[in-house]
Amino acid sequence: MVSYKRLTPEEVHFSGAVLLDPDESTDADGKEVDPELPLLPQNPRCSITAALLTIAGLIVVLSAVWMLGTIFWFHNPPSTDPHRLPPPAMAKSSNGTLLQPQSCLKIPEAWRFDCYPERGVVVTEEMCHARNCCFVQQSQAKTSGRNGVPWCFYTPDYPSYELVSVIDTEMGKVGKLLRNKKTYYPKDIDALQLEVLYEEDNRLRVKITDPSEKRYEVPIDVPVVQKRASNPSYTVDFIKEPFGLIVKRTQTGTVLLNTSIAPLFYADQFLQMSTSLPSRFIYGLGEHRSNFLHDVQWNTLTMWARDVPPMELTNLYGVHPFYLSVESDGMAHGFFMLNSNAMDVALQPAPALTWRMIGGILDFYIFLGPDPISVIGQYLDVVGKPAMPIYWALGYHLCRWGYKSSNKTWNVVREMRNYGIPQDVQWNDIDYMDRALDFTYEPMNFSTLPDLVKDLHIHDQHYVMILDPGISSSQPSGSYWPFDEGKKRGVFINDSNGDVLIGKVWPGLTAFPDFSNPDTHEWWYQNLQRFHDKVPFDGVWIDMNEPSNFFDGSLNGCPENELENPPYTPGILGGTLRAKTVCASARQKISSHYNIHSLYGLMESKATESALRKITGKRPFVISRSTFPSQGRYSGHWLGDNRSQWKDLVTSIPGMLTFNILGIPLIGADICGFGGSTTEELCVRWTQLGAFYPFTRNHNSIDEQDQDPTAFSPAARTAMKEAILLRYSLFPHLYTLFHHAHISGHTVATPLLFQFPTDEKTYGIDKQFLWGKSLMVTPVLEAGRDYVVGYFPKGLWYDFHTGDSLVSRGEEIKLQAPMDKINLHLREGSVIPTQRPNTTLWVSSGQPLHLIASLSEDGLAKGDLYWDDGETIDSYETDQYAYIYFTIEKNTMKSEVLRNHEEATYITVETVSFYGVKAEPENVTVNSQEAAFTYRNNQVLTVTDLGLNLSQNFTISWM
Repeated sequence: MVSYKRLTPEEVHFSGAVLLDPDESTDADGKEVDPELPLLPQNPRCSITAALLTIAGLIVVLSAVWMLGTIFWFHNPPSTDPHRLPPPAMAKSSNGTLLQPQSCLKIPEAWRFDCYPERGVVVTEEMCHARNCCFVQQSQAKTSGRNGVPWCFYTPDYPSYELVSVIDTEMGKVGKLLRNKKTYYPKDIDALQLEVLYEEDNRLRVKITDPSEKRYEVPIDVPVVQKRASNPSYTVDFIKEPFGLIVKRTQTGTVLLNTSIAPLFYADQFLQMSTSLPSRFIYGLGEHRSNFLHDVQWNTLTMWARDVPPMELTNLYGVHPFYLSVESDGMAHGFFMLNSNAMDVALQPAPALTWRMIGGILDFYIFLGPDPISVIGQYLDVVGKPAMPIYWALGYHLCRWGYKSSNKTWNVVREMRNYGIPQDVQWNDIDYMDRALDFTYEPMNFSTLPDLVKDLHIHDQHYVMILDPGISSSQPSGSYWPFDEGKKRGVFINDSNGDVLIGKVWPGLTAFPDFSNPDTHEWWYQNLQRFHDKVPFDGVWIDMNEPSNFFDGSLNGCPENELENPPYTPGILGGTLRAKTVCASARQKISSHYNIHSLYGLMESKATESALRKITGKRPFVISRSTFPSQGRYSGHWLGDNRSQWKDLVTSIPGMLTFNILGIPLIGADICGFGGSTTEELCVRWTQLGAFYPFTRNHNSIDEQDQDPTAFSPAARTAMKEAILLRYSLFPHLYTLFHHAHISGHTVATPLLFQFPTDEKTYGIDKQFLWGKSLMVTPVLEAGRDYVVGYFPKGLWYDFHTGDSLVSRGEEIKLQAPMDKINLHLREGSVIPTQRPNTTLWVSSGQPLHLIASLSEDGLAKGDLYWDDGETIDSYETDQYAYIYFTIEKNTMKSEVLRNHEEATYITVETVSFYGVKAEPENVTVNSQEAAFTYRNNQVLTVTDLGLNLSQNFTISWM
């Protein structure tokens, strides 16, 4: 890591207004100037008469200048462009070129912070010096045609804020920041209040606000702490001028935050803060298509919710300004910027990171971990832990755009049943609607939709349909209740003139509900209830909620103002805030769309989740395309409109892992791909991987070939069926993992680095993952392969299917992977509950359990099982659940019922397999009674026909 030396003003020879020749910046004699002395040489005192005559002359001259200036002003009104500093009076060399301090060249490339971040601009030396910054043009790209080193960058003493006072408070410290020199963005806020809040021993919050005027703040619930942390694991230091904030980990001294490395900006529509990073290992910062481990080589990630098929280097559907950083010693911390305005997050190889936002305040948290799992839990303590899903949410879902009729949809369901392929949920895309109108169904082709839903319910299956937020505004008056009633109640987003903003989506001209308005939530609930009376759906898929708009802004365009054309626009696809969404200046209940655009999906999810609670009386099932921090409390997410390509199969894993650390564990990608036509091999491999997405759905686009499992050859169909049955057999384990996500903020799909944080080889792995702590998935991700190479962290591993053991030193191992197999391995020391699978989870969840124990070298193992009725709201919070803990030591397994419930009495433990029993036992006892057993040469001991009630403690011993 490059070490950064902070240059002193003496080394820079730089003044805020001009760039000086270093030879002219010091006194000829090299003497220091007394700071108390005047800057200009003093003249002898003059007489009073001379002084009066001089003053009179000055008044005459000033009056003449004022008159001329007024005349000129009337003929030449001032520019409406954002103000910029005038070009400095630059010193020039003998050949006329501009000079700048030699210290500019001393700043290492990796530590050059961009002074001209505007996109699509070729920065010239004159433009750069107009901002009083260093200019060093890079002549050649150094890495494969790519060179992100900024040509224009800040000097080390670039004018920033000064910390003029700081005092202790009950919760931490409060300081005052002052800016004495204007920046190159308009409406600088010259005086700021700094609050440092020691909220928890492992959580620090910092807020920088305008004390003179209330600014927009993100309206999500976060903890309000009244008592200062008693033993914080961090220290906070300040640099007075230029202002800097430094946060260190007390235990190791590692610097987690250092904002002194670049100037702080705080203007009305431009906030910028930079920090060093302790390592290059950065994760999170969704939603983007990328590797799980972000690239810090001049990589800028833009955040502004946008409807666009997933692609690299593009702002996608959701916004999540949170990152996890793994430090060089394996410790970890997190950083959350609580801001919903459009932003760029710029990573550079120092390593360092810069936040650039165009509104709101600086309000951020640092989470001290010290391990990755703890960091995520601490982050979710702030934004909210994910909801416990209804049981059938974890089953197999089937959907496509283009069934074209309810009977064709029904036929697919029947075919799945005929082949014995598990399916819990059937979906419909927008083709079920009448003319794409929300809360309707097409009366001809989908006339049997209510009967289809009734049939699904008879077979313990469920139905989910799509809803888009755009409400048709062009139907005859009185014919479409959702718009007529919505307009009457004033629930739609308005334009800047106060009229309903009209955009265009699938039904044509549309209005957009304002979900920041509580009245809209009631209107939305009533619409859902009215439709549920006709089609008793079980869950809702909310799409197009960035919100998406086929116009840029509205039918009538957008006004030309500072909200539509801010001084700085992040690198948004389309180049403007209104690109394929509504106008930034549109009015909503709590603020302008400029501020809350990226909250639209979250707010719609809250309204939908609340409505479903009232309609169904059960845990709501909502899947949303657009997301924001705290989303997991209300909905799951899918990774959007991917394509039927191997590349999309590969990128689904980092997407899944990223959303797990963002607190949305109910996540998956469209299995077999949405756009384009799949191949049989790709669909088989995708179904095998998709069986281990926390949320597993096969979804297809209109006019593409069928890709449900019944559409393929017998061999492919069988391979897909076996993968889905495997998932269903693991339901007890998966359900328990979601319980831990709900109460503790744990991940369901887990990066290897979370369990092996001191093994740096795991830091970049995103082609394998774990379920929870113990079950490792190594899928085939390339065409034409009957093997896969996987990394096994140091330790003892067992083949899940056979129990064969594998001892790794921390190495890659080649695994056989014929078309009908996905490689699963159990980590030593675990107990996994599985279940005899069936075609729906309602039936499966009543089947006997099979426990699989993978013993450590010392013969130890542990595991657990959470069990409830699968659908009651707040089962854990109201103590309506059973919880069983399994331990193994000294050749004895114990099942301890830590909490009992009626649901556990319906389940029996039928079989237990012990992997890694080093010698064949002479006998096995169950609750002190001898029992039959088998022992295989691969050291697998199996005890069958147990019939043990899950609600009662038991022991199994072998000698």
